[in-house]
Amino acid sequence: MPRRLILASRHTAALAQFAASNVLVAFDYDGTLAPIAPTPPAARMRPSTRRLLAAVARLYPCVVLSGRALDDLTRRLRGVPVWHLVGDHGSEYPGALSDTAPHVREWVAHLNQQLPPVPGLMIEQKRHSVTIHYRRVRDKERVLAALADAVRNLHDARVIGGAQAVNLIHFSGPNKGIALQRARRVFACDTAIYAGDDETDEDAFQSGGPEELLSIKVGTQGTSAARYRLRSQAEIDALLRMLVDLRRVSGRAAIR
Repeated sequence: MPRRLILASRHTAALAQFAASNVLVAFDYDGTLAPIAPTPPAARMRPSTRRLLAAVARLYPCVVLSGRALDDLTRRLRGVPVWHLVGDHGSEYPGALSDTAPHVREWVAHLNQQLPPVPGLMIEQKRHSVTIHYRRVRDKERVLAALADAVRNLHDARVIGGAQAVNLIHFSGPNKGIALQRARRVFACDTAIYAGDDETDEDAFQSGGPEELLSIKVGTQGTSAARYRLRSQAEIDALLRMLVDLRRVSGRAAIR
């Protein structure tokens, strides 16, 4: 488990080295750029985070990778000059096929049959994945047991935990690691910095070696492949501010 806090003074040199390189800067949305909210529609960035993210995007090639649908993510980042948005755990990006995948319809039909009608339980269908939200469920233990039974026999489903949610993506489909490295190649970057907060971000954390990827887990709970951590989502502004200051000190700015 990484115990190195990226904002600690002894780790500033590592961040500065990446910031001075030909680096792509990438972030997850929920739990990273925006605090976790009671319901998915309620998740919003703080105004200070929005301003700082815009400043980062003017200085670096900057992308946001999210489990949210691309249309939803695009609305939430409107007005912020990020270079690229990727939704649905890496499956949705400009130019990608947009039809709902057949396996998603099969999974949703199965879940609707198998899961009990519990207040607060929500099945979110996207084009290439499904997310089952249980944050507002009272008897979480009962629902998690029912969920485990329901997803056990789903065809080709990879089950990934989230913030009081369960995500289903296709075993052979894209993920955030593939999306991060694709974006790095698209923008011809030698290195990448990636910050994310939950199990869906582990593919990104594991997508590059320590010389080409500086990985940051948001939060101190649980194990992670990330090399560094932020103590909480509330520290994202400090990370963004540091990235701005480091690029301005180096005198290097992104060319778009």
